[in-house]
Amino acid sequence: RMSARARATSQGSLEEPDDEVVPYSDDETDDELQSEDDLDRSEDQLPEPETIPAPAAGELEDGSGVKVSCQQCWGKLLLKGNAIKTYKYNAFTFLPLNLFEQFKRVANLYFLCLLILQIIPQISTLPWYTTLVPLVLVLGITAIKDLVDDLARHRMDKEINNRRCDVLLNGRFEKTRWMNLQVGDVVRLKKNDFIPADILLLSSSNPNSLCYVETAELDGETNLKFKMGLKVTDERLQEENQLARFNALIVCEEPNNRLDKFVGTMIWDAQSYPLDLDNMLLRGCKIRNTDECHGLVIFAGNDTKIMRNGGKTRFKRTLIDKLMNYMVYTIFVLLVLLCAGLAIGHTYWYESIGSKAWYLYDGLNYSSSYRGFLSFWGYIIILNTMVPISLYVSVEVIRLGQSKFINWDLQMYYADKDTPAKARTTTLNEQLGQIEYIFSDKTGTLTQNIMPVDFSWNENADKKFEFEDHFLVSCIRSKKDPQVLEFFKLLSLCHTVMVEQKENELVYQAASPDEGALVTAARNFGFVFLSRTQDTITIMELDHEETYEVLALLDFNSDRKRMSIILRFPDGRIRLYCKGADTVIYQRLDANSKNKETTQEALDIFANETLRTLCLCYKDISQAEYDAWSQKHQAASVSMGNREEALDVLYEEIEKNLLLIGATAIEDKLQDGVPETIAKLAKADIKIWVLTGDKKETAENIGFSCQLLTDDMKIHYGEDVKQTQRRNDPQGRNKKLKEPFFTEPGKNALVITGGWLNEILYEKKKKRRRLRLKKLRKRHTNSSSATDSSQPVDDWEKEKRQEDFVDMACECSAVICCRVTPKQKANVVSLVKRCKKAVTLSIGDGANDVNMIKTADIGVGISGQEGMQAVMSSDYAFAQFRYLERLLLVHGRWSYIRMCKFLRYFFYKNFAFTLVHFWFSFFNGFSSQTAYEDWFITLYNVCYSSLPVLLVGLLDQDVNDKLSLRFPKLYLPGQQGSLFNYKNFFISLFHGIFTSLMIFFIPYGAFLQTMGQDGEAPSDYQSFAVVAASSLIITVNLQISLNTSYWTFVNCFAVLGSIAIYFGVMFDIHSAGIHVIFPTTFTFTGAASNALRQPYLWLTIILTVGTCLLPVICIQFLYQTIYPSVGDKVRAFSHTECSIQHMQRHYSLTFFFLHNFTILIRECDTMARQQCVCKGCVLNKEVCVCV
Repeated sequence: RMSARARATSQGSLEEPDDEVVPYSDDETDDELQSEDDLDRSEDQLPEPETIPAPAAGELEDGSGVKVSCQQCWGKLLLKGNAIKTYKYNAFTFLPLNLFEQFKRVANLYFLCLLILQIIPQISTLPWYTTLVPLVLVLGITAIKDLVDDLARHRMDKEINNRRCDVLLNGRFEKTRWMNLQVGDVVRLKKNDFIPADILLLSSSNPNSLCYVETAELDGETNLKFKMGLKVTDERLQEENQLARFNALIVCEEPNNRLDKFVGTMIWDAQSYPLDLDNMLLRGCKIRNTDECHGLVIFAGNDTKIMRNGGKTRFKRTLIDKLMNYMVYTIFVLLVLLCAGLAIGHTYWYESIGSKAWYLYDGLNYSSSYRGFLSFWGYIIILNTMVPISLYVSVEVIRLGQSKFINWDLQMYYADKDTPAKARTTTLNEQLGQIEYIFSDKTGTLTQNIMPVDFSWNENADKKFEFEDHFLVSCIRSKKDPQVLEFFKLLSLCHTVMVEQKENELVYQAASPDEGALVTAARNFGFVFLSRTQDTITIMELDHEETYEVLALLDFNSDRKRMSIILRFPDGRIRLYCKGADTVIYQRLDANSKNKETTQEALDIFANETLRTLCLCYKDISQAEYDAWSQKHQAASVSMGNREEALDVLYEEIEKNLLLIGATAIEDKLQDGVPETIAKLAKADIKIWVLTGDKKETAENIGFSCQLLTDDMKIHYGEDVKQTQRRNDPQGRNKKLKEPFFTEPGKNALVITGGWLNEILYEKKKKRRRLRLKKLRKRHTNSSSATDSSQPVDDWEKEKRQEDFVDMACECSAVICCRVTPKQKANVVSLVKRCKKAVTLSIGDGANDVNMIKTADIGVGISGQEGMQAVMSSDYAFAQFRYLERLLLVHGRWSYIRMCKFLRYFFYKNFAFTLVHFWFSFFNGFSSQTAYEDWFITLYNVCYSSLPVLLVGLLDQDVNDKLSLRFPKLYLPGQQGSLFNYKNFFISLFHGIFTSLMIFFIPYGAFLQTMGQDGEAPSDYQSFAVVAASSLIITVNLQISLNTSYWTFVNCFAVLGSIAIYFGVMFDIHSAGIHVIFPTTFTFTGAASNALRQPYLWLTIILTVGTCLLPVICIQFLYQTIYPSVGDKVRAFSHTECSIQHMQRHYSLTFFFLHNFTILIRECDTMARQQCVCKGCVLNKEVCVCV
């Protein structure tokens, strides 16, 4: 017996899910399936499924007597609550967990170890605060950011968990918090209520147990969908007392993430009733247009489908991130080598000099080798700034700013839908400037999903439609052609659209825009869909109303590519109506079906015009044939094992010998600017692949219309292309043959189908299923003898086959993959990433693009008519495909250039700062003495040199946005990774070495034999430290000025302000007043004022700064003159363009010679324009700039 509050008991028979009974979603990629591989190891020990008996009536004394059971075992979910938890920390775990996560970062752990070393007196060469202050600052900023994010998650969880709903307790409905719901509870929901769990709809206040839901939080779609309870529960479970006595057993699938499927059976009063997704109200949806409904909780909390879909998102890292980590490791290795060398030097120095000098005796009887050992750790502390602790925080600040610039860009704002661009991540901005491959969905991404259907004479027609073909209207009204009438009757009957009455007008709610458009078309031509129940559908046929009995609805899915409805006419006839893709309909047509050739010609014309097509057909069924089929259908509907496969077999049985009526075509209009965007991206050497589920002809013609395919391309089809035979060559395993696939000159394009891809993408799921079948002894005995020659023999052949495909496709200027599944889309992206090591971007607008978006290095979602699920899974989102051009060529390129410039300079300034200690070591007996004052070391990266480089990382631009779009070739350095690599790293290293040499040895030489104006010698250690530090600060701040391409007031203020802050702080901490307060902490009393009052030392600083910067200025000039970059050329062109415009205004001519640019003046009508950019005529002459 159950308690007064009836709860579910989860009964199960298997310890692991069986992927044959509950197949995994096609949307899962190989990476997601890897976690399931361990299931195979224990498969042989699985017991046979048990039969779950139906509960006897009256088993429970009170409360609802509902048991919920899975055919798969999930006993661990017994009495699992409905509370959700998305936050990471609580008040007790925040500090330890956050610090643990932060110290996973190597740099933070490294500085923690340094801090510990600085506490040890024997090896401490710097005060502990020189490391503690920057470390606490870094950890604190990151912790505050994490805390703010987690508090937002806490508030969201609390708000959701404390929502209230009506739950049946002790025979009556009471208000209960969502978190207290459990599996098996009966709940009552009202209009505009959010659905608290995955609930089986039992009854509704609407006729026929209909319940309308809005799924915006689930998939972003705002159009209403309808759900329908079972007829038996709707009739018998309307009142509280009826619901309290409800005693049934629900047998269903295990919790999973499949939003498009639910399989279950309800056993009640010894009768079995099939359950599917149409009977389920999923958590995250909202009740609409339904006053009240009742349901049974099936899945709760984290087992609901929406929570299962909120799984771990792949952590994406940029190439610069990975390279930066390797460079930090390189710096660490260099640091260890330097410290080891200096430690060895100290050992020999002490052995030969230090131990013999009485004035150096420190009272410690350490051996030379032990002193060298201590010196090693001392130099580890001194030179620790070679590994920049503030680097990661600075990078995050720059990325955050760049993301805000994307969000604020009004040129990526779509006013029609009030949709701005949105950077949903802050970690990938610079990778936008390195994209090599774009994978795009066709439907809705390149096109608009607008279905124009024309208006007719019907009073029930939609007044927004216009129609001009009077012949068709007159043909319908005269009723002379029964085929035409049957055509529109099928459109008005064969669908899943729901209708509402609003202000005396019919409003259709369709699951897809296509279906809504077709039903509306039938309505405009006089066949008006009026209403439907579970058993009937009513339409207005021109001038009279007819009601048809619905005997069966054969749903559409991506495998069947068709839907059918079996109806009983008022006169008793039984007819099947079917609509679907031409490829599947033509296979099922009767041999005597008429108009096949004519319709095929029309379909070809529609496909050439890039329209989406459907074929319409019907079939009359005898009563005996239907009765026999209906019995099989009922048995298959309640089957828990392989229900879909059994139903598909029955559907195939009834959907044959069909008679063709005609075809429909729906237009997908290209979005504005798509051809121009694709052409511009192609000039930037970005390859675009279109991955779509549409038929080959449609996808190919879309390719032509958006200029992805051009007339000068030779189109190759996958099934006609023969790959090289190297994988069949046993000796080829040790060879790397890179012969081209297409030897003929010219551009090539590749068009392939999903079926052809199956031979390449040998899916792991299929292989694992065969292994399961073998282990469970369900494979037929004769299947082992058959060998599938289309599948690879071993992993090597599989790998080579995939490499061949990628190599062949990458030789093409354009690739179109049609008839592909969501999983194939993701696997194609993964394949290119793996084989080409290329940076990829996926862009889509539908739920079927989610895996492709998550698999690519960058995922872009377009907020279109197919919902927002792609947007919610994306890294960047906007409303139109054309905005991709600006995202990549402007924001992506700027972000990449800024980040590279920031990193090069950051490494340089730290090398220049730190290596002065190294040179100083040769003059202090390698004794780990610092060259600077302690507080200067502490504040160097925090206050004195951080702001200018941060502003360069945020604001710098080599050319403006208009020129970036005008010259796509500017994008190439990012693809080549030429602005930040190990070459640039070592250039920064040697630049830093040179600067540190000058900063140390020029002041050293000036101090060697010096006499001041007052007769005093300023050549003491503290004065030297002040001069070296001052030279360093001025040099590094002026160096970033030389690297700045785009000057603003803020940049100027930052450079001058940083220098001013340095001198202000230095005079303060060298003052006598602060020394009196902290005598042991501030020991450089009066050093700054004493040293900087000497003009000789100011001349030394100026000489040092000039010597450091002059070679840089000369090298930059020579490079821009002899080896100008693309950016240099464009900037020169921009200056020339402005000059030409000035010439046009003043009617004067001037000759310019800028780098390798030449201004040519020729007659306007004879100018060859192929290699020159012409800027108009001056005095009847055409002025052009030629590169």
